[in-house]
Amino acid sequence: MNTRALRLPRTPARHGWRFPLGLLLPAAMLVAAEVGVRSGAVPANLLPAPSQVLQTIIALAEHGLAAHVASSALRVAIGFASGAALGILLGAAVALSRRLDAILDPTLQALRAIPSLAWVPLLLLWLGIDEAPKLVLIAIGAFFPVYMGTVAGIGGVDRKLVEVGRLYRLGRGALLRRVLLPAALPSLMTGLRNGLGLAWMFMVAAELIAASRGLGYLLSDGRETSRADIVIAAIVLLALLGKASDSGLRALERRYLSWRDSFQATNP
Repeated sequence: MNTRALRLPRTPARHGWRFPLGLLLPAAMLVAAEVGVRSGAVPANLLPAPSQVLQTIIALAEHGLAAHVASSALRVAIGFASGAALGILLGAAVALSRRLDAILDPTLQALRAIPSLAWVPLLLLWLGIDEAPKLVLIAIGAFFPVYMGTVAGIGGVDRKLVEVGRLYRLGRGALLRRVLLPAALPSLMTGLRNGLGLAWMFMVAAELIAASRGLGYLLSDGRETSRADIVIAAIVLLALLGKASDSGLRALERRYLSWRDSFQATNP
C-alpha cells in the first residue's frame, strides 16, 4: 500500500499571505468607486469618492471623532461582556439540565426571533433615553449567539470524555469546568464571534434612535443633513472596528484552540 497517499498535508504554521490577499477585494472596490465617481458614471452625491470620504474622516477627527468612536466602543464592550456572560451561564444551565431546557429554551427561542428594532420602543419606555437602554439592547444582541453556541457546544461533547471525567470522580462543577467547557470551546468561540458582530449591529440600532454621541449618531446626522460622505465614513469606521474586534477574538481562538487537529485548506 502506498503510504504517501494516506498522509495528510501538514498545516502551515503561518499564513502571512492572508493579510495582503484580504486587501485585494477592498482595494479593488475603492479603485472602482474612485474611477466611477471621477468619470461621472456614479453620482457623487449618492456615492462620494473614497478620497472625499478620507478627507471627511480627517475633518471629523479634528472635531471630536475620537469621542464618538470611544462612546460606541465602550457601549459595545459593556453590552457584549454582559450579554456573553449571561449567554454562557444560561447556555450551560440549559445544556446540563433537561428540566431547564424544557422550561427556558422554548421562550428564549421565541425571543431570539424578535428583530432588534422591536425592542427599542419597549426599552425606551422602561429605561428612558440614557445609557441603560442602549447597553441592554447591545446585550440582547450578544446574548443569543453565545447562548446557542454554548448549548450546541456542550450538547455535542463526546460522551466518552464525560465518562472519563466521572471515572475520576469529578463533581458537577469540576466536570463542567475541566471537561465540558474546554470541549465545547470551538462552538463557544464561534458564538462569541457572532455575538460580537451582532453587538456592533445592535449598537447602531440603539444610537440611531436616541444618542448624542457615537457612530450611530454620525449615521443619523449624515442622513438628516444629506451628507453621504459622513454616512459612508461612519460605515467605514464601523467596518474597521468590527474587523479589529473580531480579529482579537480570532487570535484568542487560535491560541486557546491550538490543540485541535482540524482540517486546513492547503490549495492556493
